[in-house]
Amino acid sequence: MSEAPLDQPKQRPRSLGRTIAVLAPLALFAGLAVLFLVSLERGGDPSLVPSVLIGKPAPATDLKPVEGLALPGLSTADLSSGKPMLVNVWASWCAPCRQEHPVLERLAQDPRLTLVGINYKDQPDNARAFLGQLGNPFARIGADPTGRTAIDWGVYGVPESFLVDGKGVIRFKFIGPLTDEAVASTLMPELDKIANGG
Repeated sequence: MSEAPLDQPKQRPRSLGRTIAVLAPLALFAGLAVLFLVSLERGGDPSLVPSVLIGKPAPATDLKPVEGLALPGLSTADLSSGKPMLVNVWASWCAPCRQEHPVLERLAQDPRLTLVGINYKDQPDNARAFLGQLGNPFARIGADPTGRTAIDWGVYGVPESFLVDGKGVIRFKFIGPLTDEAVASTLMPELDKIANGG
């Protein structure tokens, strides 16, 4: 006597909701990848991320000097002293900051602007050693040990630089280490606009 065949579990058709849940993230990823590739093809520069602070007064800033360093700290009043300032956010533990340092030293020689720093989440001993080894291009350095001021400035990571006009308004932001090419192609034209009242 033969055994009766076992009932096979019925295969449930895949629901439309599950299909969409699987395909939607893939479609979103593909769309973002296409957008990224198009911006690269058009020559988009990832260091020039738009900032909501461009054209607005610099955030309220009241930073004490780096302990043991014979330089003043940085305040809001300093940023509206009548002369454009390049505010560079840096740290001794930041390898790209070391890479950009010679560029900052050359910029410090430009009489049209004053170079100031925000020392981000750093130890005073390390900050002093960094400047002692590489040189100090800054007229002022404010210590930001908690990173709170950098957040107010919209900093993504170090290094970042902000060009502030003589009235304390942020005119330009550069993300990443400044290079001679970036200075010539982006920073200097912005400085020229300020000098010409633009």
